[in-house]
Amino acid sequence: MHIPENYLSPSTCGIFDALMVPVWLISVRKVREDIPREKLPLLGIAAALSFLSMMINIPLPGGTTGHAVGGTLIAILFGPYAACLAISIALFIQALFFGDGGILAFGANCFNMAFILPFIAYFTYDKLKKKIPAGLAASIAAYIGINAAALLAAVEFGIQPLLFTDGAGQALYCPYPLQISVPAMMLGHLTLFGLAEAIFTTAVLSYIRKTSPNLFTLNGPSRSDKSVLALLGALILATPLGLLSAGTAWGEWAPEELADTTYFGTALGYTPSGMENGFSFTSFLPDYTVAGLPDELGYMLSAVIGTALLMIIFKLVPTFMPPRAHAKTTVHRDS
Repeated sequence: MHIPENYLSPSTCGIFDALMVPVWLISVRKVREDIPREKLPLLGIAAALSFLSMMINIPLPGGTTGHAVGGTLIAILFGPYAACLAISIALFIQALFFGDGGILAFGANCFNMAFILPFIAYFTYDKLKKKIPAGLAASIAAYIGINAAALLAAVEFGIQPLLFTDGAGQALYCPYPLQISVPAMMLGHLTLFGLAEAIFTTAVLSYIRKTSPNLFTLNGPSRSDKSVLALLGALILATPLGLLSAGTAWGEWAPEELADTTYFGTALGYTPSGMENGFSFTSFLPDYTVAGLPDELGYMLSAVIGTALLMIIFKLVPTFMPPRAHAKTTVHRDS
């Protein structure tokens, strides 16, 4: 679901950047109001859980892959505004350091995965938990949230060839119209990837309830305990499983691959010029690889680097925040 560089036109990317700015500003204000400063490092751990879940790709028959996002998990633990900030920072680290998602497409990726996913999931969960067990409500909310995000990404892909073509009628950016992009994206998310998001959310919530029941409450401890750190370690060790998935996630091919990519029996036959000659950025560790190391070790080292960066960022954030006279509400939203 990470939209790469040049799949969306610069104007499309600019629109989503503009849409996300007020969302980020409101989210910062809400996090300052609702979450005590001493609890913010725990949000870094939650962001790391999301980051790691997005590294573990799941294969879909036909050669494409996908992953969980963890947006529902963070929204339930901290609320949707905190989830928006946490996932946005995780997505920024993925794009800047590992080339997972485009720099220009950062706003669009945040709109889908850091805004739409956690907000829809959270409000779905909040309604459902009053009528059904909280675990089941979280599972359903996670499934709905990730599919809403996937549908928006599919529409963003699909409108590109309708709006941006060259003189020969060829697409400048993503070349697949809505009748291809929507079913192609939704097939995986309505099946395996939606299920992965639901399982990841409920499994981690269940683990936290059993091992650290007071960690994400207002009056609970402010430092992570060994059980949560053990969970992070286990996920880091599991990330190389993502290398077992052959193929590429739908809509994340390199431009040179597109000419020979076949859907519905016909190869595209050309490389969109806007993609071929568009913005280029070389990340520090592209595709989570480290020169000189086997792919598995490079993947785990990338997981350690991403996790450490997120935990450091959210550890440092409170030092730049002025103390507030009154902190509001609880941190833990799961009940």
